[in-house]
Amino acid sequence: MYPLIFVVMPLAFICELVDSSLGMGYGTCLTPVLLLAGFEPLDIVPAVLFSEFITGITAAFFHHSLQNANFKPNSQDTKVAIVLSCFAIIGMIVGVFLAVRLPATVLKVWIGTVVVLMGILILGTLNRIPHFGWSKIAILGTVASLNKGMSGGGYGPLVMGGQLLSGIGIKNAVGITSLTEGIICLVGIVLYCLSGAQINWLLTACLMTGAVPSVPFATHLLKRIPERNAKIAVGITIITLGSLTLGKVIVST
Repeated sequence: MYPLIFVVMPLAFICELVDSSLGMGYGTCLTPVLLLAGFEPLDIVPAVLFSEFITGITAAFFHHSLQNANFKPNSQDTKVAIVLSCFAIIGMIVGVFLAVRLPATVLKVWIGTVVVLMGILILGTLNRIPHFGWSKIAILGTVASLNKGMSGGGYGPLVMGGQLLSGIGIKNAVGITSLTEGIICLVGIVLYCLSGAQINWLLTACLMTGAVPSVPFATHLLKRIPERNAKIAVGITIITLGSLTLGKVIVST
């Protein structure tokens, strides 16, 4: 298993490149691959959370610097991030508590279905301007972080899709997702430590070594992608991730 641990570094680089440029894909793609490589779930999830805490905060800094998002104190992006984070903490607490209690198959089917439907809605409403609502953001943060705490993935597709359907611009949504994901991952790490879980620091270090260097490239890539093209890419990516999640459940049953 340990020779395989160094193979995850380039994989983490690729997954984070997608995640920091489109707002999703790191934990959702990386977790099942690490499971197939032979790592245990309780090794994977804390390691993914820790690496995403670092990359999320780093990506938020770069997104703000490049004006993909605006995290000044009174900006709407900051307010959305705060609301998402507050409700996300609730979802993360419940998610970690239920991590070993809810059947994984049920969770994966539900996440996959919701994610696919969000992707379809995004592509189907490209020419429409959705109505923004704070209640949508609150519900979104709770549900998405619940998934994150239980599986290590599923946060980005739900939060990105929900923000776009709530009327938030694609580049702002990516920056907000990076910031809030970093915050809730820190909460998740603390909760796992308090629950007595041991962090696999070797796996964590390899993930961070691969993922962190990709962040500057990803944020500059988003800066150069036209808004409509980025939204189409997000919609297709969300549908793909959701379909892969459902396909994995079908194959394993």
